Amino acid sequence: MHADLNAPAKRLRVLVESGGCSGFQYGMSFDELKPDDTQLESEGVALLIDPASLAYMSGSSIDFDDGLHGKGFEIKNPNAQSTCGCGKSFS
Repeated sequence: MHADLNAPAKRLRVLVESGGCSGFQYGMSFDELKPDDTQLESEGVALLIDPASLAYMSGSSIDFDDGLHGKGFEIKNPNAQSTCGCGKSFS
């Protein structure tokens, strides 16, 4: 299988949406750049974030945890007033 070199590049989108047990939840997907997105890069990974999500996530860090308790992304958000036990939602 060959990649289409003319296709728009997809990047990792980080977002905040309504839901979860605390009011808001984090999400990630591969997506194309939209006109109002902010583009970031960290350790060679291109990231996209929409303006509404950026307002909630300013100053956050994203780490990948591959420890004994399972693998996955961990978001440390200094703007969150509280988080749920699963670490996937906040208020």
